[in-house]
Amino acid sequence: MDMTIRPRRLRGCDSLRHMVRETRMSPDSLIYPIFVDEQLTGRRPIDALEGQYHYGLDSVCGAVRECVEAGVGRCILFGLPAKKDASGSSAWDRKGVVQQAIRAIKKEFPDFYVVTDVCMCEYTDHGHCGALRGHEVDNDKTLELLSRTALSHVEAGADMVAPSDMMDGRVAAIRTVLDKNGHQNTPIMSYSAKYASAFYGPFREAAGSAPSFGDRKGYQMDPHNRKEAVKECALDVEEGADILMVKPALSYLDIIRECSDAFDLPMCAYSVSGEYAMTKAAAAAGLIDEYRVMCESAVSIFRAGADILITYYAKELSQAMRKGDIG
Repeated sequence: MDMTIRPRRLRGCDSLRHMVRETRMSPDSLIYPIFVDEQLTGRRPIDALEGQYHYGLDSVCGAVRECVEAGVGRCILFGLPAKKDASGSSAWDRKGVVQQAIRAIKKEFPDFYVVTDVCMCEYTDHGHCGALRGHEVDNDKTLELLSRTALSHVEAGADMVAPSDMMDGRVAAIRTVLDKNGHQNTPIMSYSAKYASAFYGPFREAAGSAPSFGDRKGYQMDPHNRKEAVKECALDVEEGADILMVKPALSYLDIIRECSDAFDLPMCAYSVSGEYAMTKAAAAAGLIDEYRVMCESAVSIFRAGADILITYYAKELSQAMRKGDIG
């Protein structure tokens, strides 16, 4: 009798392959980044990110409408302010660009879920992620600025805040301020393991956030380190984070897996601008099938342990999941 074990029996047709998939994905797991420029009317293509746009306050609801039509119900907002200064004071201005964008979105789409990036780099005239002391970022002084910014976002109507600065203790500082002001139920998604990566280049052009001197290696993580990521996540759990994040995604799948296994909180991954731009460039050169690579890359991130994915391909991935090509 032929007793050959035949795993191929479960690969015979689409219906069967879909039934036995180990990795399940849903449009509910996707978050789309939106860049809002305070000085812009309408929308403007982002040269470094093909297919992505800067939106003015008059057009940001159009960006949200496109998300809703594609089946994406969540965004993360990044602001490009009209004015910058050394402390990044427009970040917590009640009439700041993100605060105005939140109000506009919530007025037209009250059920659309708005996450806000909380960092100073887009608002400081030096481009670093916090207040400076000489040529160094002052960690503890920055905590107050981040907390004020997070509170202003929530008071404007944000559903969740996501600190991306990598300052020590910022989750605890934000949690304390939110709780004191009656926002105990507002969750914090922390950029817990954010690496000092070369994959951020297009984003810095899109957000106008490149540092005017030096780099961010003093506060973002060394790409050589694995155990440190677990330590950073553990500290954020202790400080009250509700969701953890690893950024970037594709070059850090091992980190996603390890941190996902180590902690019970939901795990988010950010598929960053460089990953998106490389896929677009390779597709334009005729080297890859963009749709299939987009799908396969997303599957790999979820297979590694992510529960949530921030991606510039969110709308396209939502359609792919609806079609059953992935998910």
